[in-house]
Amino acid sequence: MGMRRACELVGVARPTWFRHQQPPKPRKHVARISPRALSQGERQTALDTLHQERFCDVSVREVYATLLDEGRYLASVSTMYRILHSVEEVRERRRVAVHPPTVKPELVATAPRQVWSWDISVLQQHNRRFLMS
Repeated sequence: MGMRRACELVGVARPTWFRHQQPPKPRKHVARISPRALSQGERQTALDTLHQERFCDVSVREVYATLLDEGRYLASVSTMYRILHSVEEVRERRRVAVHPPTVKPELVATAPRQVWSWDISVLQQHNRRFLMS
């Protein structure tokens, strides 16, 4: 029986049969650089501009808008973010208040009726620590 007849009986197209008989060919990944990509000098200019003191507390979108108002176009907003990401500087650029860590109040009692609390679990934990020491 020929291949054409066998494929007809099974219900598979002949090209499909032959394609599945050959092992897949490994494909090499070729890193392509877009012809529209910024040169290294242009990237460094954009990075230096983002590092200027007047832009230290400003978002990337505001930097972009300010530069456009001045008649300068360095790169798109997404490209500026990509440049910052490449040097691991994508973070909150504004000054954000850092709150000190909260401190748990410590209950210290050396005799009965010195510590009062509405939450009995706190007193039970304290009592366990007091009895263990």
